[in-house]
Amino acid sequence: MFVIVAPGQGSQKPGFLEPWLADDDQRATVERWSHAINVDLIAHGTTSNEDTIRDTAVAQPLIVAAGILTGRALLRVLPAGTPLAFAGHSVGEFTAAALAGVLSDEDALNLVAVRGTAMSEASALTPTGMAAVIGGAAEDLEPVLAEHGLRAANYNGGGQIVVAGTLRDLDTFAQNPPAGTRVIPLQVAGAFHTPFMESALDALAAAASALTPGEPTHLLFSNRDGSVLTQGNDVLTSLVAQVTQPVRWDSCMASFEKSGIHGMIELAPAGALVGLAKRGMKGVPTVALRHPDDLGLASEMVRPS
Repeated sequence: MFVIVAPGQGSQKPGFLEPWLADDDQRATVERWSHAINVDLIAHGTTSNEDTIRDTAVAQPLIVAAGILTGRALLRVLPAGTPLAFAGHSVGEFTAAALAGVLSDEDALNLVAVRGTAMSEASALTPTGMAAVIGGAAEDLEPVLAEHGLRAANYNGGGQIVVAGTLRDLDTFAQNPPAGTRVIPLQVAGAFHTPFMESALDALAAAASALTPGEPTHLLFSNRDGSVLTQGNDVLTSLVAQVTQPVRWDSCMASFEKSGIHGMIELAPAGALVGLAKRGMKGVPTVALRHPDDLGLASEMVRPS
């Protein structure tokens, strides 16, 4: 079995969608999505600068659109009958839900557009942010975070935990990090996956309640705890709740290995999750879809030897 994973916010880079839009059909699809959610995904994926695509209301639908676009392209080239599973990191879980058959592509994008706007508004209430802490064990780090008024937002495995809180508390923490750790500020606009995002829940829950989800057609791992979600309504509940809950990507990677995953393919904007897998799932083959040429590498990886 092979797991297809979708990255979360912070993975976007200026111009990353450009090579995928050279295909006229792909471009037409993204144009249609842009009109549907009133976000210029073409411009933001090709010419918009780093500050523009860091905006939560832009970044989230852009990342999910890129994931669905490249995921559909991948599914077209994989050999028929390839056993697949899906998972997404943070907002990438919307991508995974679409590709696993729970949401239509359009419903996933409409829902994530609501999420992005609501979380952008929540972020504007208090100046907050996130930082990656490299090195150190979670049990040692968590008491120190509490002293600084910070929270662990993403348990990424491979020796990385993302912490979140006010910009002032993050700065104080970064000036005197725990011994043996390194603190790297992230290019995101808020303290996601913490109670700072609570004001975004009502809008997202209301939008989700208007949808009729399907049942997953493939294994779909939850970034809440690495468990497998088998009911469409449970997936929607998880997508809403994760806004204020920590992402347990470490648990997802542990579940992948327990399930006998033979390889991982990361959708665009790819790189971050493959990097975590190389440290947390050593020996598992990976492919990052950064360019359409990488589809061939993914197809080759899943073919029986």
